[in-house]
Amino acid sequence: MSTSKSQEKYILAIDHGTSAMKPAIVSTHGKFIGWACENTPLHLQSGGGAEQNPDEWWNAFLKAAKNLIDQKLVPTEDIIAVCNTSQWSGTVAVDENGLPLMNSVIWMDSRGAPYVKRKFRGIINIQGYSILNLLRWLRKTAGIPTKSGKDPIAHILYIKHELPDIYEQARWFLEPTDYINFKLSGEIASSPSTMMLYWVSNTRNINNVHYDDGLIKRLGIHKDKLPPMKQSIDVLGTLQKEVANAIGLREDLKVFVSTADVPSAVIGSGAVQDYAGHVYIGTSSWLTCHVPYKKTDINTNIASLPSAIPGRYFIANEQETAGACLNFLRDQVFYPDDEAKCGNQAVYQEFDHIVEKSAPGSHNIIFTPWLYGERTPVEDHTVRGAFFNLSLDSEKGDMIRAVFEGVAYNSRWVLTAVEKFIKQPLSSLNMIGGGAQSDIWCQIYADVLNREIHQVSNPIQANARGAAFIASVGLGHITFDEIPNVIQISKVFKPNPENRELYDTLFKEYLSIYKTNKDFYRRLNT
Repeated sequence: MSTSKSQEKYILAIDHGTSAMKPAIVSTHGKFIGWACENTPLHLQSGGGAEQNPDEWWNAFLKAAKNLIDQKLVPTEDIIAVCNTSQWSGTVAVDENGLPLMNSVIWMDSRGAPYVKRKFRGIINIQGYSILNLLRWLRKTAGIPTKSGKDPIAHILYIKHELPDIYEQARWFLEPTDYINFKLSGEIASSPSTMMLYWVSNTRNINNVHYDDGLIKRLGIHKDKLPPMKQSIDVLGTLQKEVANAIGLREDLKVFVSTADVPSAVIGSGAVQDYAGHVYIGTSSWLTCHVPYKKTDINTNIASLPSAIPGRYFIANEQETAGACLNFLRDQVFYPDDEAKCGNQAVYQEFDHIVEKSAPGSHNIIFTPWLYGERTPVEDHTVRGAFFNLSLDSEKGDMIRAVFEGVAYNSRWVLTAVEKFIKQPLSSLNMIGGGAQSDIWCQIYADVLNREIHQVSNPIQANARGAAFIASVGLGHITFDEIPNVIQISKVFKPNPENRELYDTLFKEYLSIYKTNKDFYRRLNT
């Protein structure tokens, strides 16, 4: 079937998250056509280990992509490129042929923490870092490897010290985005935005981000094990013949360098202008915007890092667990033995209906969503989640709503830090991610944050939409400045003034809970 040049063209945009591989078909102007999904297992280990099998990622992609293409939602000849975005801050050690030498160490893994601490502490320390190292790293990169050990550089140090044979065999240490790109195209490269969390890139000149030999030497790793960097909108290569045949596409499709999920979602949210904010609720959460400068706040673990948009910075931060708290409530608290509900996504709609009928403030029950520690606005890997103020009168609906509100309280905490960072308020926030599918959660966010929440259409597809926009810009079909004009907003949620005093009071108590209990958690979980 032939097509004319006036017809819309499409991108096979791959959203590779922690829980699933989700390829989608998205038009070059951001119109979502359809998607498929295959779950990917998470392997948790004692001592802070969190791994996934790269072969399970790839098999999930092949199965989901073939299922998607077989639906014939668009003519295959109108699919003109492939662009992947994967979970950020993971490490895949591969040999010279690109074969994984072990499971991927993912963003949740903290086993490298001791090695980061040894590298960065000194005689005179600030927050666990020697003054000289702080000055050295912040000046060049705007950040520094976190003491939590969850950055890729910590993963590499863990592998070097505890798995030295694998370190020596490794030809490349790749981010998940770059590993999937290698499987698609056979080519190795990364982008400045993807590689940023290795903390070995000099970002002082946003138009000339490059590896810093001095920082790499001080960490004691080998520069030649890091992939070369290109821009996200650059063509990496073309789709390999065996991959094209397996999923039903032609092999001349361009594969783009792209970026990791956070910088991709920033673009997919439509908030691409400076100080246009968005909040994401998925397994984890973040609240961010683009800024026209390089800056760091070490007290809140927030910094401006290279965006996937060449020549731009965006604010990076992360709330460790958000939607994961609902998974925990469903699978570990309410329905662990119910085969019909444990792991069932439909339970989220059930939760929504229950929360809609529950009183704002959850009868003063406060849930702290720190089930896997926290990164921002405090870096504290020993803090843990809890329900506070439960009584015999507490009901199931109160507990569920408290989880919705607790995640929002933490986002308000992050919002406070972000607005202090940029020295101006964010008047509204585009909301994306799986949590943004919930109208009641959007309204809770509007009430708790006291900001307008703009629910982006197909919010769960923001990562894939961002990847599609990156390819579309690279192909010349759209510019980044045009993206806000094509983003559709489903609903606008305005703060309910009747809930203002209530949520202000509970938020103050939320902050007090952390301040009062942080030492207690540290004693229990160190």
